[in-house]
Amino acid sequence: MSARTDGRGLFYVMGPSGSGKDSLLRALRERLGPDDPIVIAHRYITRDADANEASVALSFDEFQRRKAFGCLALNWHSHGLHYGIGVEIEQWLAKGLTVIVNGSREYLPQAVARYPNLCAVHVRVKPEVLAARLRQRGRESEEAIARRLARAGQAFDVPAGCKLVEIDNSGALQASADAFAELVGATPALAPQA
Repeated sequence: MSARTDGRGLFYVMGPSGSGKDSLLRALRERLGPDDPIVIAHRYITRDADANEASVALSFDEFQRRKAFGCLALNWHSHGLHYGIGVEIEQWLAKGLTVIVNGSREYLPQAVARYPNLCAVHVRVKPEVLAARLRQRGRESEEAIARRLARAGQAFDVPAGCKLVEIDNSGALQASADAFAELVGATPALAPQA
């Protein structure tokens, strides 16, 4: 099998904090069957990992060490934190697996430069839903929430030729999870037993 590290089979999930990216990824992970050739990459992050996300907490110094050693395929800085995706995704892509990463809208051009065939998945929600979710999380002040809401409404750069799919996650998680699973080719959810 030839190595395939151009991003074909790579889904780059992005959206404002509070849009439900981690919930969508968790819902997908829960429905993956043993034969689904799909891997959801964890992120490295310079804060404690939330129980709802697939993340590994690193100190700032350890993050910088791994970056310097070339251990990160993708990395970015946002809201005072550093985020990264490990180079192991390139081995997974080379094996022909579908790889899903939790990325950043601001970093999309750099991600496309490295993986030109990735599919960008933008998770969006209505502003009032986003505000409620951010407050419910309890991580930030009202001032920080206001900044996040303003940023959520801003346009972001989508490189020419980049495939972009929008998923509205304002309503029931099941509906958006079904759309996401269909997009990445996961096994359909089983109907509830009567």
